[in-house]
Amino acid sequence: MATLPSRISPLAVHRGFHYNCSMANVELSEFSLERMVRAVEKVRDRLVRAAAALEQAGIPYAVTGGNAVAAWVSRVDEAAVRNTQDVDLLVRRGDIARVSAALESAGFIHRHAAGIDMFLDGPNAKARDAVHVLFAGEKVRPEYAYPATDVEPADQANGYRIVALESLVRMKLTSFRRKDQVHLIDMLDVGLIDATWLPKLPADLAARLQELIDTPDG
Repeated sequence: MATLPSRISPLAVHRGFHYNCSMANVELSEFSLERMVRAVEKVRDRLVRAAAALEQAGIPYAVTGGNAVAAWVSRVDEAAVRNTQDVDLLVRRGDIARVSAALESAGFIHRHAAGIDMFLDGPNAKARDAVHVLFAGEKVRPEYAYPATDVEPADQANGYRIVALESLVRMKLTSFRRKDQVHLIDMLDVGLIDATWLPKLPADLAARLQELIDTPDG
């Protein structure tokens, strides 16, 4: 089931009629609060199981992506937390064999597709039901200007490790897709980052952050 954005732009509302008409070929289930809660719980369970497996194996890693943003935002304001379907883990390339063994022992299945390493949550899982691996010190996409940061430093959080805030911000600014911009705006909204960060960043990343500061609503 597609996840609806928590913030809907006027343009999206204007296009709502066309969106509803386009759903004619989509099989819809009944509205269900339980299904909504279960979707969030599945992501959390996937993150906790994967992190526990890596912790037990003594493999350096850090949770990154949307879950890392949510973890950092929740330290300031729980009401500002945005749910995500992604479980992204930052690991070192040299540890991938150990990572694979650890995650497979927790029920995940390793797949490599379109240049992406993922661990599906069971034999019938989709790519959305997976743990996605990013490699420290390597570009997530060839066109990116900067590689992903290292797994260290990381912050300990209730049994799993969260990528350091500065590392997370740099990776989000490097990627700068729409969802990355939304995550950065969430961090701006709660005061985790602000204009004082600009001198810490390379000029191109600082320009992207300044753009979000100047036009947070796009």
